[in-house]
Amino acid sequence: MAEPLCKAAVKKCKETMPQTPIFSSMLGSSCSGQVQPDMGERCVDPVYQDGNLVSGSLEALIERLVPTMDYYPDRTYIFTFLLSSRVFIHPHELLAKVGQICIKQKQQLETGTEAEKENGTVKKIISQMTQNLLMALSARSQFQEIREKFRQPVTDKGTILKTKPQSTQKDILSVCCDPLILAQQLTYIELERVSNIYPEDLMQIVSHMDSLDNHKCRSDVTKTYNLEAYDNWFNCLSMLVATEICRIVKKKQRTRMVEFFIDVARECFNIGNFNSMMAIISGMNLSPVARLKKTWSKVKTAKFDVLEHHMDPSSNFCNYRTALQGAAQRSQTANSNREKIVIPVFNLFIKDIYFLHKIHTNRLPNGQINFKKFWEISRQIHDFLTWKQVECPFEKDKKIQTYLLTAPIYSEEALFIASFESEGPENHMEKDSWKTLRTTLLNRA
Repeated sequence: MAEPLCKAAVKKCKETMPQTPIFSSMLGSSCSGQVQPDMGERCVDPVYQDGNLVSGSLEALIERLVPTMDYYPDRTYIFTFLLSSRVFIHPHELLAKVGQICIKQKQQLETGTEAEKENGTVKKIISQMTQNLLMALSARSQFQEIREKFRQPVTDKGTILKTKPQSTQKDILSVCCDPLILAQQLTYIELERVSNIYPEDLMQIVSHMDSLDNHKCRSDVTKTYNLEAYDNWFNCLSMLVATEICRIVKKKQRTRMVEFFIDVARECFNIGNFNSMMAIISGMNLSPVARLKKTWSKVKTAKFDVLEHHMDPSSNFCNYRTALQGAAQRSQTANSNREKIVIPVFNLFIKDIYFLHKIHTNRLPNGQINFKKFWEISRQIHDFLTWKQVECPFEKDKKIQTYLLTAPIYSEEALFIASFESEGPENHMEKDSWKTLRTTLLNRA
């Protein structure tokens, strides 16, 4: 929007200005997933620390978007500011302010009739862009409202069974008995869902919770269908794993099913698909599955113990974060898409953004925007966007995916019924639960 600078000036600005850092070099990484404490009060606007911008007024930060003869903003700053700007200002208002700065700069550089003519042209362009932006935002909001009004609850599954299905129904092993292939198809589904998540979806976690300036940006915020659908996929996969295990009557076959899913989870880990891996482990840790002691006594649990170690929640999932960091480093130097795959545990990723937002204030005591906080949030979102751009190297198997996405799953009640029928209750609490379930079944009959 500003008048183009000559190539030499642009090159000089990029080389000399310490404006914005590369995310990793500025913020580093740790198991805690948290930024360092906020800076104390400073009177300079904007504030730099070790050459990195850490805070500033909204006006000063907006000015840093526009190039000048001795300054050029890099993509990292532009990405971070635009990502976080909705917390403080509407998009069309931001565009108007940037346009005003551009016109002011042109007026300072040029005089005369020709300059006034060019300023008029710039104003028309900015006005048209503002109208287009408002129309796009309005259309998106209306589309979201219509979808929220008419869509069915997100389930990903064709049927949620209250009771056990017929024993003739096929199971996952009849569709795919190779753990690696199933892990690849799960990864295909994951990448397909991740591709539908955009930066603004993730930033709604911040802007929806605590918009500043009298919450004037709240009207832009709606429920994010894509986040909800992806989170629901995790839950459905966990329940599918539990259903596949609990519905098997014979202990030997049930043991085989448990070991099969352990191998699938292991292959997911090797691929870099941590979300499916965690969903599978969560499914096997559900009470109706975990209580099957006779089954687990026959399972070779060494591999499962390793997987649980990686997903150990202690020290803020430090083991998982170390594995994730290793997968991310592998992805950066990989030559093939198979080695570039990184799919984080999505609910942990969301929680990291949530806690970064809750722990660190949007503004400092002096009223300046705490830009250091948004550096860290945008770094994490930037990593996620990098990972989601990986093209899936595995061919789609429609038969397997159809089963994964449409196979009926048990309700929690049906899981317990199947579990108790396979292995009877062993203590007073389980006996009471089983008695209550049987009474419920009789009343329904």
